[in-house]
Amino acid sequence: MTLESISASAIPHEIVVADGGSRDATLETAARHQAKTVRAPSPGRSLQMNLGAQVSAGDVLLFLHADTQLRPSSLGQITESLRAPSVVGGGFARRFDGQSRFLRFTCALAGWRCRALGWFLGDQAIFVRTTVFRELGGFRPMTAFEDLDFSRRMARAGKVVTLSPGVVSSSRRFARRGPFLTTCHDVFLTCQYLAGSRRWEIAAE
Repeated sequence: MTLESISASAIPHEIVVADGGSRDATLETAARHQAKTVRAPSPGRSLQMNLGAQVSAGDVLLFLHADTQLRPSSLGQITESLRAPSVVGGGFARRFDGQSRFLRFTCALAGWRCRALGWFLGDQAIFVRTTVFRELGGFRPMTAFEDLDFSRRMARAGKVVTLSPGVVSSSRRFARRGPFLTTCHDVFLTCQYLAGSRRWEIAAE
């Protein structure tokens, strides 16, 4: 569904699928959508996204998780927002599929965070000018919070925008422990990261 949501856009675009060693039909599905593919030597979002950016020929990069779907208007929204030279990038407002009122509430809070601080998470379809991405050194090697780390640095590099209507992300990861407990755990870990914990950093070899 994610690739279908991109293909539905009338805006010229390039699709790059960065695979982390999947054993399903990811590469076959990518080929059906004429996507360029790159295979990372090991799984890891920061590594995969950096590799995808390296082979991209575009002047704007959009990092879209496999469980997040764009709207047909999303690429056009990005194009319009970047007509302002001061805008370096941004992300989308986000809602989860499903009927959870609690998750709708968290999405509303996330929208406030994005507008007030310019901090985006990976399931919010972060986009950035390619030149700015390279100037910032891309995503740092981290096992988690590479998205928040990058968006905080991007916000310091220039103006960022929150686009709405937003994207739709899968609520599947909330199924095991439920939306409330999963969100509490996420907030706890985020506070650790913001307090300076380096537990998610990957040491250079």
